[in-house]
Amino acid sequence: MRRANYDKFPATKISGPVVRGWESILSELKRATRGERALAVELYTGTCEEEILGAFAGAFPEVIHTRDLMIPEAEVRRMTERFMTDDVLFGHVTVLDLNDYFDPSKLAEARRRVAADRRIVVVGTGASLVAPDDVVLAYVDMARWEIQQRFRRHEVRALGIDNRQDPVSIQYKRGYFNDWRICDRHKDRLLRRVNYWIDTHRAGAPKMIGAETFLAGLEKTASQPFRVVPFFDPAPWGGQWMKEVCDLDRSVTNFGWCFDCVPEENSLYLDVDGERFEIPSVDLILLKSREVLGEPVEARFGKDFPIRFDFLDTMGGGNLSLQVHPTTQFVHENFGIAYTQDESYYLLDAGKDATVYIGLKTGVNPQEMIDDLRRAQRGEIVFDAEKYANKFPARKHDHFLIPGGTVHCSGSESMVLEISSTPNIFTFKLWDWQRLGLDGKPRPINVERGKEVIDWKRDTEYVKQWLYDHFEPVASGEGWSEERTGLHRNEFIETRRHRFTAPVLHETNGSVHVLNLVEGEEAVVESPDRAFEPFVVHYAETFIVPAAVGRYTIRPCGEAAGKECMTIKAYVRC
Repeated sequence: MRRANYDKFPATKISGPVVRGWESILSELKRATRGERALAVELYTGTCEEEILGAFAGAFPEVIHTRDLMIPEAEVRRMTERFMTDDVLFGHVTVLDLNDYFDPSKLAEARRRVAADRRIVVVGTGASLVAPDDVVLAYVDMARWEIQQRFRRHEVRALGIDNRQDPVSIQYKRGYFNDWRICDRHKDRLLRRVNYWIDTHRAGAPKMIGAETFLAGLEKTASQPFRVVPFFDPAPWGGQWMKEVCDLDRSVTNFGWCFDCVPEENSLYLDVDGERFEIPSVDLILLKSREVLGEPVEARFGKDFPIRFDFLDTMGGGNLSLQVHPTTQFVHENFGIAYTQDESYYLLDAGKDATVYIGLKTGVNPQEMIDDLRRAQRGEIVFDAEKYANKFPARKHDHFLIPGGTVHCSGSESMVLEISSTPNIFTFKLWDWQRLGLDGKPRPINVERGKEVIDWKRDTEYVKQWLYDHFEPVASGEGWSEERTGLHRNEFIETRRHRFTAPVLHETNGSVHVLNLVEGEEAVVESPDRAFEPFVVHYAETFIVPAAVGRYTIRPCGEAAGKECMTIKAYVRC
């Protein structure tokens, strides 16, 4: 284990003015309206509404709060019940629109009042639905990862209801299946209309930039390699590797997760003349989907970023749950999701006793296994995972391919770079080794759903032939070689590994690339045409190369100059 120069705060550098603090922000917004134009302040769900409302109420003669214009909470709960379902974890993707939340008569009256008196300020989710078309529009945005921290602290209300006392899992489910979908669709319609963007990720320390600065930041990011802001989280099975390599808080018991490429949830930092300004990285995908994803990928996935990279750290920890991901047909029919979570485990590092469970032993009796899982769920027996599942030794740089329907889990002493398609909630846990979650309660087990999607043909022979270290040489040159490492033929993601001591030329060919420097201290990504500034990456950092970049090279640099480096690259098969 070695400490890397891992950058936890990557940012796109741009120039522009930043307004700091509520007093200065309110002064600038007053200047922009001059008492002649209405002001609307849109809030993404999960913002601290009380802080924001308090600031505006003290500065303007009259403030309309959009929550006061919505249908009663009981009606919202009835309206969203079919999307929330009665399941503790899983719902169904909403078809609702933000307009559905508003009482038509209240909305009409509020519009009449604002049209008659332009000094009125409208604040809240849907503020732009109330104000006239020539409104000065400010948007208070919020990244999903920060929203989840606020769920855990029971600080923020959901769209149209006060659910602060609900369990965190229920708050997350409402966000994932309902609120975030509605707010993202609404925000997508507003992106080029917004005049000011306000960052309140740090409570009590707001910052504001203008539309020109915001758009310049996204334009630059979409035309060069970039990183989103990684976030780290403990887990019941979490390990110690990331603490050392990524230089994390040593007082935390463990870190099991690092999400370093999930644009739907990560943040994106803009370094505006030295001032860090935080926005959800999904804004980049909404506004610049074709440039980032590539035309063929956008045509297939719309404004969804389809590739996810994350870390699973069990070094000094325990096994993950034995689990299975559903088939595409199952998630589409049951949850309204277009595609499933196919994935793979790339071993970034491994202890001498590291293992991976993958596939079922040849000759397993399906009914016997399901019966034992049910008995274990009831606490009658300890499930014998090794009786049913293959257990393989795991070595550094092994690659295990895990298409949906494959029973699997990472064992202890493994440092996994998980490469997968993006939907990240659809894990059916089958067995969790008799342990409790971080909240002291048993984690939900999904044997009944799991049995519906397990592919019983993924046995020992199948795993060895198709899923375990399926490396194929592709090309080589002076100082470099390329291997195809998967993924499985059922998965839409292709992965390639490069070993190099000299520059390697890459071509995006119409698809976004996601890469990780899996070996070597440092490398630099460069444009043969000098279309972007050299972009330095360090060991274990994940970075994104937009499709619009086209040709780029990667070579060792710094302490790694002259030494062998390795990258793993993922892209969508077009």
